[in-house]
Amino acid sequence: MKKILITGGAGFIGAHLAQKLIAGGAEVVGLDNLNDYYDPQLKRNRMAALAEGDQFTHVNIDLADRKAVETLFEKNSFDAVVNLAAQAGVRYSLINPHSYVDTNIVGFVNILEGCRHSGVKHLVYASSSSVYGANTKMPFSVHDNVDHPVSLYAASKKANELMAHTYSHLFNLPTTGLRFFTVYGPWGRPDMALFLFTKAILENRSIDVFNNGKMERDFTYIDDIVEGVCRVINKVPESSPAWSGNSPDPATSYCPYRVYNIGNNNKEKLLRYIEVLEACLGRKAEKNFLPMQPGDVQATFANVDDLVEDFNYKPATTLEYGIGKFVDWYKDYFNI
Repeated sequence: MKKILITGGAGFIGAHLAQKLIAGGAEVVGLDNLNDYYDPQLKRNRMAALAEGDQFTHVNIDLADRKAVETLFEKNSFDAVVNLAAQAGVRYSLINPHSYVDTNIVGFVNILEGCRHSGVKHLVYASSSSVYGANTKMPFSVHDNVDHPVSLYAASKKANELMAHTYSHLFNLPTTGLRFFTVYGPWGRPDMALFLFTKAILENRSIDVFNNGKMERDFTYIDDIVEGVCRVINKVPESSPAWSGNSPDPATSYCPYRVYNIGNNNKEKLLRYIEVLEACLGRKAEKNFLPMQPGDVQATFANVDDLVEDFNYKPATTLEYGIGKFVDWYKDYFNI
């Protein structure tokens, strides 16, 4: 896969992925409209290092702009596409639901059409642990049914998986969906807990701790996510001869379609996450305990057996290492 399109190329995961692919010799085109969901300058700064070489090109396109996306695919011959562009965030979906439809649904069908008509060899796309919704059987398995989302964000990601399967079936387009579990690390999103907590603690403000701290997450370090994505890109999914419509497996198919979890395979208590951050900062947090927020789930926990079996890969970065790396980056970025 020599030429790769990354949508959301200026995003948290997209910029890290572009860096690794470029280091491996690939030519990367990063699509990103640099919207103001959070500080666009952070996105520009992520891309600044990438732009130093001749292997990265930024295209400022809105994924929902059908004509612009069509033109992009017409002018390029991509070996693979990694769709990371999305309107992210569970809580924001309660405030601005239309943005999730525009980017996550309309934008995704534009990507599918581009891949279909230009001979892309593999479409890899970001799904989310949020698709598990009301499921409580732990750890979450890609072979379990996921038909009870509890946020529009989760529903849009489930829709992506269904749309991808349709194109794999109708047009034999190889697609792989990756359910990411609470990604964190340097250059992370300002709307996520680690960034919010760090900023508040250093500014001597209290942090909001939902469900009175009774939350568990499968926190996954950014480098582990990127390594998993890179391995997946170069393994094109094939049809599963064992698949049966009498007992349909949600993770595989009779067509070239797969879904995987990428998580640390280890759920951590939110309060321990905060304790590790406090240790890295050398400061205690003042906690403002609040009830569970609409659209949230109490726990996530990834079963990664399929990732191990098919790619011989299992994320394993510890919280101490990952949070330490984030704190180092944060202090350097903001000159603290």
